[in-house]
Amino acid sequence: MTKMIHSYWAYIVLLILIIAVVNAVIGLSTKKEFKAKDIRISLFTLITAHIQLIIGFFAYFNSTYFTSMQAHGMGEVMKNSILRKHLVEHPIMILIAIALITIGFSKHKKKDTDYSKFKTIAIYYSIALVLILAVIPWHSWFSN
Repeated sequence: MTKMIHSYWAYIVLLILIIAVVNAVIGLSTKKEFKAKDIRISLFTLITAHIQLIIGFFAYFNSTYFTSMQAHGMGEVMKNSILRKHLVEHPIMILIAIALITIGFSKHKKKDTDYSKFKTIAIYYSIALVLILAVIPWHSWFSN
């Protein structure tokens, strides 16, 4: 059940993150004013990503992959590409991506100009998006 919630919530996070990146790039390229709507989009992205992280922790520790790691040890996990992807690569990269979203949101608040606010969000959220897209277990998404 937790894995299903984690998978469906991921669609929401991905959609909102894409919206935030596109909004920041448009704001950056058109040099528009950074308004309350832009803050809300960035904040909502931050919140949904953190909710996904919490759901992900529950899914991780309740997964059959985690049980397998406990039974066979980390050495076997690192030898098995599927287990390594689910137990090591995916969680670490997602943690880094969510940290980048958090840092980007925090740093944008300290910027003085609208341009620099959009630029900060665009850079940090774009890198996070690339990392997330790189480690999504696509085969799991499309086999459900």
